[in-house]
Amino acid sequence: MTDSVYDNKLFIGGAWRAASREHAIDVVNPSDGSLLLKVANASADDAIAAVDAAADAAAGWAATAPRRRSEILRKCYELMVRDAESLAQLISLENGKALKDARGEVAYAAEFFRWFAEEAVRINGDLSIAPSGANRILVQYQPIGVALLITPWNFPAAMATRKIAPALAAGCTCVLKPATATPLTAYAVAKILAEAGVPDGVVNVITSSTTSEVVDAMLDDPRVRKLSFTGSTEVGRVLLRKAADQVIHSSMELGGNAPFVVFDDADLDKALEGAMIAKMRNGGEACTAANRIYVQRGVAEEFARRLTEKMQSLKVGPGVNEDTDCGPLIDAAAVNKVAKLVDEAVSGGAKVLCGGKALDQDGCFYLPTVLTDVPAGAAMEREEIFGPVAPIYVFDTEDEAIARANDTEYGLVAYVYTRDLARGLRVSEKLEAGMLALNRGLVSDPAAPFGGTKQSGLGREGAHHGMLEFMEAKYIATDW
Repeated sequence: MTDSVYDNKLFIGGAWRAASREHAIDVVNPSDGSLLLKVANASADDAIAAVDAAADAAAGWAATAPRRRSEILRKCYELMVRDAESLAQLISLENGKALKDARGEVAYAAEFFRWFAEEAVRINGDLSIAPSGANRILVQYQPIGVALLITPWNFPAAMATRKIAPALAAGCTCVLKPATATPLTAYAVAKILAEAGVPDGVVNVITSSTTSEVVDAMLDDPRVRKLSFTGSTEVGRVLLRKAADQVIHSSMELGGNAPFVVFDDADLDKALEGAMIAKMRNGGEACTAANRIYVQRGVAEEFARRLTEKMQSLKVGPGVNEDTDCGPLIDAAAVNKVAKLVDEAVSGGAKVLCGGKALDQDGCFYLPTVLTDVPAGAAMEREEIFGPVAPIYVFDTEDEAIARANDTEYGLVAYVYTRDLARGLRVSEKLEAGMLALNRGLVSDPAAPFGGTKQSGLGREGAHHGMLEFMEAKYIATDW
């Protein structure tokens, strides 16, 4: 299931090489605590070696014909589809997510290679006449340069391809630093890239237990011109301050606190189906997860009862088991955080309809949980839960629902269920989020711009927007 080629090795300049320090990083299966593999622990010197490789390859890759870049990305897609099952197994092992979720992630991740293979040949510029008539305005797009890509542990394949694919389509080279909890998938993707014909040095992958040290070293290097980060808002703020020193163009996909709003006139069957997708995708460990479920009073009791039945029916177990619906959380700290949020809400008067506790066994398991009567001001209404906990809040009016949904520093995604299309669109326009799911439990699509407002980030990934994040617009004033 794991591959010895990247056992304690970094991927730099198209080669697997040892890190400059010996102490390796343990990769652990959160289902049972077993050791999967040791990966290399990069130092600041290793990080700069990766930047060296990316910088050396930059001119050649930028000059590569868009069609050639497109063909290589298409090959990456085909190879990822070929290896889909082994990649899904690997994700389940190191991340713990249910195998059916892992398979879905691989399909989603591969789609970024296919989408940006198509976008690579559509780097269109503009030509216009200046309003004064004095000259022409010629605008073309050029690759921004060496990019540093930092990805989280919850979607180790999709977060990597969602950054690598547009960077390569735009003509950029990059250094990927995946989360140390789930680095094996990133290295498996690196193998696919090499097999697909990505030139040496165009993509480099390093892992390190001293994240600040290696990231700071790369952000201090003037050759690094782009930072793309997915992770917590707290870390994003730190990285933005650091990127400011070299005025590095930054894209940030940060935290979320998604409201899931169900009106009295909603199709409850669809709303419940959507709630299970929006809440339980990856066991709730997603920035897009429904964090606050607001249900109008007329259907609140029925919705809570039926959601509880669905949550109770989920099979909890190791991610690699075929019958598992909800795998473990990523580590013990994640379990403790979820438990603390639930216990605090319960102590304030919340009612537990199901779950509400960790499993007393090996592994980092927390039972799927539904809460009602969550007190106003509870921490779980302000913070990302990042676990299989569905708190239900009751509202009366449309204006109340909008006000409560917007009462957060985050603005990544929101979900709305109603049979009234006019109401759905009206509420969607008023909700402060970068993405809206109207009568749907899933918004993510490589062809759509993914990103948030407020403290949920800067820039967009996916769609044509995602490639432009890795490009600079150059304006040429000319006359003929």
